[in-house]
Amino acid sequence: MKEIRAIVRPSRLERLRAALRAIPNFPGVTVFKAEGFTAPAAVDKRSVKEELTDFSDKLMLCVIADDAMVEPIRQAIVAACRTGHIGDGLVWTVDIGAMHRIRDGSAMS
Repeated sequence: MKEIRAIVRPSRLERLRAALRAIPNFPGVTVFKAEGFTAPAAVDKRSVKEELTDFSDKLMLCVIADDAMVEPIRQAIVAACRTGHIGDGLVWTVDIGAMHRIRDGSAMS
């Protein structure tokens, strides 16, 4: 099992939702509100005020899926969320050691 996480623009959420729902047996997604800024070296120099207030709204999403589903999910996220501009976001995966369903305590694989 893997956890796929991504930081994306809120304006791409509807497009992303449609892309994920189109994946056969898609397991589901959790979306969190987030704020952030891009790498300082990637943008022009700004004023002190802009440096202190440059956080922009983002969404973080989390999907837990079988290893075989990671690549289709990653591709869907990138395709749906890419604008070609700085700040499009990131996508990464993390190994899951163990997972249990809260409802009945059963181990999930």
